[in-house]
Amino acid sequence: MKTGSAPLAIALLLLAAPPAAAQAPPGLTPAERQAGAQAHPQILQQFGGAMSGPVADYVRGVGQKIAVQSGGGAKPSDYNVTLLNSDVNNAFAIPGGYVYITRQLLALMNDEAELAFVMGHEVAHVAARHGQKRQNRAALSNVLAGLAGVLTGSNIVGQGAGMVAGLTTLGFSREQERQADSLGVRYLSTAGYDPMAAVDSLAALGAQTALEARLQGQGGAEPSKWLSTHPPSTERVARMKSEAQPLAARGGARALNRDAFLNAIDGMIYDDDPAEGVIIGTGFRHGGLQLALDAPQGFRLNNSPQAVTGAGPNGTQFDLRAADARQNSLSAIAQARWQQLGVQSQPEMRATRINGIEAVQGSVNARTRNGPVEATLTAYNWSPQLALTLLTIAPQGQGGTVAPVAGSVRKLSSQEAGQIRARRIQVVRVGAGDTAESLAARMAYTDDRLSRFLTLNQLQPGAPLRAGDRVKLVVWR
Repeated sequence: MKTGSAPLAIALLLLAAPPAAAQAPPGLTPAERQAGAQAHPQILQQFGGAMSGPVADYVRGVGQKIAVQSGGGAKPSDYNVTLLNSDVNNAFAIPGGYVYITRQLLALMNDEAELAFVMGHEVAHVAARHGQKRQNRAALSNVLAGLAGVLTGSNIVGQGAGMVAGLTTLGFSREQERQADSLGVRYLSTAGYDPMAAVDSLAALGAQTALEARLQGQGGAEPSKWLSTHPPSTERVARMKSEAQPLAARGGARALNRDAFLNAIDGMIYDDDPAEGVIIGTGFRHGGLQLALDAPQGFRLNNSPQAVTGAGPNGTQFDLRAADARQNSLSAIAQARWQQLGVQSQPEMRATRINGIEAVQGSVNARTRNGPVEATLTAYNWSPQLALTLLTIAPQGQGGTVAPVAGSVRKLSSQEAGQIRARRIQVVRVGAGDTAESLAARMAYTDDRLSRFLTLNQLQPGAPLRAGDRVKLVVWR
């Protein structure tokens, strides 16, 4: 907290013909550049800002190298490639040549060629004018609204919870996604990379998506939000294999540049950025704010620049965010939050103290599409400059299951705040006696360490490890 299938004729065309009709135009139009420039700051705000330094420079270089493969006189300077400081596995593009990849998705890749395919897929959206075609149906503001979902399950939260990080897409059609895959693998080949890396990168994303779904109790099925615009990963992998194999058979330089890639990401932050707080199990800790929050077992927490949210059993949920307290009383802040949530008849806010912190608290009953719920708002006087608001929601009669969250909010001591660390990527060489299990035991998690290790490194269960090979770990530092 920083706070449908493509028509058969089209499918055959993409498999058999060079993408001449989708070549990049000779220069982007002023209108396109203006649209992208206006949207860019909003995207940076939503996704944790732009990263800088060697890893960001490396990603920019790979992205611009691929961009010139799109033809039509495209120049590296036509594309603004940004590495986002976000723990969401995603990449996307907007009109004007703006291409983005999150550090979380970057860490999931295993060589430069895989990164190059992701960049090529997004460049293809720009080159094929997919954004403009989508804008014919909706304003860019509506496209931006689709960058992330709001907390679901209750109209009260949905009206005002704001955008929270999730598996996000820009809403391209499945046909456009397939076309971007086909163009991307061709860009990959003409740039001298191994085109089979396209297969590996899509397989990696599919495996990670399935792992996250399983960890969230969804039985390993891919989330419907991702499937709503992207073809299923198994279909995409099969299509890419059929397109990449003929390109690979042509011979020539087929670079992976694995060592250069691993050197670039070694030490990069993974999962939460401590500057915006970290999630540890069912707890949230923010060193800068000296803030601690703990949710009951069974809750899954999510941290975005706007809010810390949690979802628990039976539709219980919460949303914690910051508010400006410099010229507003707690009551006024609470009133504004209720209004933002669309609550017309506001409850009385009673004064209280929680863990020594001045607070006000009030509750309402409301009807939602999922039935009647209890919503409780707690506003905390955190500092002279800052207040916190916590909204908890539960089905009527079950408010007690989420109520402990409000009582868990407390201030960390300076010593506690100073002990908060980040998870980071660590690249190590496999030792003579190492196994997948022994390496996974070093991962900075308390659950599913082996599955996380295998997925991060695109390894199959039981696959042998060779001494001297380099693999990725996620460790505390």
